[in-house]
Amino acid sequence: MPHHRLDPDALHDFARREVTLRDRRKTVYVAGEGPAVVVMHEMPGISPHVARFARWVRDAGFAVYLPSLFGEDGAVPSAEEGEAVFRRACVSAEFRALGGGGASSPVAAWLRELARLAHAERGGPGVGAIGMCFTGNFALAMMLEPSVLAPVLSQPSLPLDNPAGLEISAPELRVVRERLDREDLTVRAYRFAGDRYCTAERFAAYAAALGDRFVARVLHDAAAHLEDAPPFFARHVSTPHSVVTVHLADRQGEPTREARDEIIEFFRQRLAGGAGVR
Repeated sequence: MPHHRLDPDALHDFARREVTLRDRRKTVYVAGEGPAVVVMHEMPGISPHVARFARWVRDAGFAVYLPSLFGEDGAVPSAEEGEAVFRRACVSAEFRALGGGGASSPVAAWLRELARLAHAERGGPGVGAIGMCFTGNFALAMMLEPSVLAPVLSQPSLPLDNPAGLEISAPELRVVRERLDREDLTVRAYRFAGDRYCTAERFAAYAAALGDRFVARVLHDAAAHLEDAPPFFARHVSTPHSVVTVHLADRQGEPTREARDEIIEFFRQRLAGGAGVR
């Protein structure tokens, strides 16, 4: 297996913007041309692995909007530094990491505004969105914004204290389901079979709420590349977890690379004039 660990990333090929929406200012890294895709990073921040995924999306013909939600941008933090980021996010008013689910994190409203802005700037049929781990469910909550047409949930892990919980309110979930049916849209979702943080119970709850509009792919654990993990993952993420970032095996024929390509094709079909994809 090729060397997997990535060095800190200065993100020089992204335009750094300070974006104020809903009276909150956040840094957003933007790169590429074409329809917009909002890429929401996993814990503990915009890592080199997340940036690598964003570049793959950019190079496929999309304008990537990568908001900084927590952590140090481009860094490879120590296990202790990553744990500190995690603890701060868990008690932040922007996120509902605990509490059993049943409500969206407040930051989802800001992200919907970002999708609206990205659509206004880039045009096209609409916007794609992918959340990962801590942000995994945000792409579903973003479906309350009409411009979001291609939502992807990669190992959605909140709420942390309820393996079958969904981080969205029942009324919002009903609105999303009605929209999916009305516009013939689907939600794509990915996890590893043995993931302790994004469980089979959670995917079953999504399926019960969304029916065949929820298109899930569960990868076998042997598909995860676990060697050379960055310090936070090596200490705190002991199971296969990050499908398109840290645990992706970037080789031909690998299931994780196929999942990455499937996600990009989903964006292409929904946002770049393709037809018939579910």
